[in-house]
Amino acid sequence: MKYSLIILTCAISICSAQFGNNQSMSKTGTTVAQFLKIGMDARSSGMGGAVAGQKAILSGIYWNPASIAGHKGIGVQFGSYDWLVAMKYQFAIVGIDLGEKGVIGLSVINLSSPDDLVRTVSEPHGTGEKFSTNDLSAGFTYSKMLTDRFSLGGSFKYIQQNIWHSTARTFAVDIGTLFETPFYGTRLGVSISNYGGKMRMEGRDQKISVDPDQDNQGNVEFVNAVYETEYFPLPLFFRVGLSGEFIKTESLTLAYGVDALHPNDNTEYLNFGLELDYRKLIFIRGGLPSFYKQDKIEGPSFGIGMNYLINRTSTLLTIDYSLSDYGPLGEIKRLNISFNF
Repeated sequence: MKYSLIILTCAISICSAQFGNNQSMSKTGTTVAQFLKIGMDARSSGMGGAVAGQKAILSGIYWNPASIAGHKGIGVQFGSYDWLVAMKYQFAIVGIDLGEKGVIGLSVINLSSPDDLVRTVSEPHGTGEKFSTNDLSAGFTYSKMLTDRFSLGGSFKYIQQNIWHSTARTFAVDIGTLFETPFYGTRLGVSISNYGGKMRMEGRDQKISVDPDQDNQGNVEFVNAVYETEYFPLPLFFRVGLSGEFIKTESLTLAYGVDALHPNDNTEYLNFGLELDYRKLIFIRGGLPSFYKQDKIEGPSFGIGMNYLINRTSTLLTIDYSLSDYGPLGEIKRLNISFNF
């Protein structure tokens, strides 16, 4: 226990010294595909996103692909909840244990908006058409235990954004490692997320007709042209996480997580999380995300979970719920369900 506390204290001290430096530029708003920054599942969000060092969690496909290496059997997880400004966030994960060959995973994330009226300067009440937005990420993950304490994992993802008739698309990879230290099971996780190409919108909405010379009559009055948008990078994350257990008995476990994040479009920050586990049946969670983050609106998060072994089968049903505070934008409630066969 004392070694775990020493490592945790040193990590927080180092990060505090780094994050204490005031930065005049945070690069906020300089990346696309912002839906990739939304915490996926209720369990991890209930712990404030401090899960890069956790092990054997299927949703680790999003946080640290190396963490699914300890997954056993076939797992399915899915969730659907309301996001900010009436948007809908949905995800689905499948994890398959291949034994000594490792674990593979498939994941799909979708963020969509409801239909809205197309408005113009001349028709501010609507043209009769409607538009919507739709963001998609589909990925394949592979993770393997290289030793009994060290795992390595990676994901390859296709990313797409749609706004009415315009589309942007690219590919990206996630890479992660997870190491269980000899100091009372303290785990160290490191991951890089969304390393890939840049994106720009293209489509028929960018096509326009212009008059190249409005001062002269009788010339070619309309020439087809295209608005050429800029390329923007993906939101790149570098995570370092520590996790372990303050208390670990047969009936009660109190686990902690601390993540330090370095994004390419904001200042560095910390996530803190706790999880109280009673006999692997009932879970109570709490977290403090975005500590030290510049101009943050995220507040504390809370969560609960339950495991239930379905009668006369070996199928484990897990239900997780979390509540996250987003200040002036309101609260986000997440609910997801998992089956492990």
